[in-house]
Amino acid sequence: MSPHRAIAAVFAAHGAVAGSFATRIPWLQEHVHLSAGMLGFALLCPSIGAFAAMPLASRLAHRFGSRATTRALLALWCGGLALPAFAPAPVWLFVIFLLYGASAGMCDVVMNAHGVTLERHLKKPVISGLHGMWAVGSLAAGGLGTLAAHAGIDARLHLGVVAAVLVVAGGIAGRGLLPDGPRAAAGPAPRRFALPSRAIAAIGVVGFCGTFAEGASSNWAAVYLTNVADAGPGVAAAGYTIFMLCMAGARLLGDRVVRLTGPVRAVRAGGIVAVAGGVLVVLARTPALGIVGFALVGLGVAVIVPLVFAAAGNAGPTPGEGVAGVATITYLSGLTAPAVTGWVADGVSYPAAFALITGILVALTLLAPVLRPRAAAQEVALERQPA
Repeated sequence: MSPHRAIAAVFAAHGAVAGSFATRIPWLQEHVHLSAGMLGFALLCPSIGAFAAMPLASRLAHRFGSRATTRALLALWCGGLALPAFAPAPVWLFVIFLLYGASAGMCDVVMNAHGVTLERHLKKPVISGLHGMWAVGSLAAGGLGTLAAHAGIDARLHLGVVAAVLVVAGGIAGRGLLPDGPRAAAGPAPRRFALPSRAIAAIGVVGFCGTFAEGASSNWAAVYLTNVADAGPGVAAAGYTIFMLCMAGARLLGDRVVRLTGPVRAVRAGGIVAVAGGVLVVLARTPALGIVGFALVGLGVAVIVPLVFAAAGNAGPTPGEGVAGVATITYLSGLTAPAVTGWVADGVSYPAAFALITGILVALTLLAPVLRPRAAAQEVALERQPA
């Protein structure tokens, strides 16, 4: 297996864990007897665990090597898929979710850093396609999980079998990952907590905007179509599915666009498409117009996060430290986006909430130049110069 196919399989396996887990949340709620409020707190724990652990990922990769660390963390993440279903009480579920999120976040950092290293090795963009494979894995596993849920299969059996299959598949794929070069461990060890530099923070702002729009749309698309566009349950669910399919398709094709246009133009063009979609969503009072709007948002934001990770990996002292720094910012956005959207929708209106998101997309479009590779490299160089 080539290194490119190997890391693509790693991304797909990572996405398959997320997709499998998402379909069995109702089973977990019933099994552990969680109220809606307690479930919300439980689902916050994985993000907290990821946010806390991600700064350590680059140090692990430096000590043990990118390939070995990616393989180990992927096995931990895939194997951990089975654990929530066996939680005997809510307190154990919270602890499991914290560890579950920590393994997910660290694996996210090292596999994206490995993707950036592969881009350098191949001398062509591949990171958008890798994120597309994550979406493919998530959608495929989500579909399988939906069938399992409808068939009444116990989540302990379903998630246990999927976890075992993914651990084996991830282990096989991991053998083909790009070997660590002789320089990998020669340089100084990354900081124990890789807080973002000014250069990484600037790139992270673009990632924050893209992740905010992505998270808000994925979490609220079906609700928006139901409450504003008067869509039925099936049509509202289809709106979410179309949004995700557009994102996945655009990411799979995104590397070709980046090769032709470069990252700045790709982000700017994507931002313009997403802004147009946001405007349609705000104006939509029929399901069709709303679905078209969300589809355009999905197409527009698809390449943002992959290109942010690529730019951060190239701007940081090491790919892992750069990705870790920007990942903390994007995860913070993922934590806040659904809640802020809900607060604005509740306090003002749903269209007002998506008007805010459209404004964030405008800001993203204007900030596209910070992803220019030379500009990022120069900022890092200036920061390293002694005063």
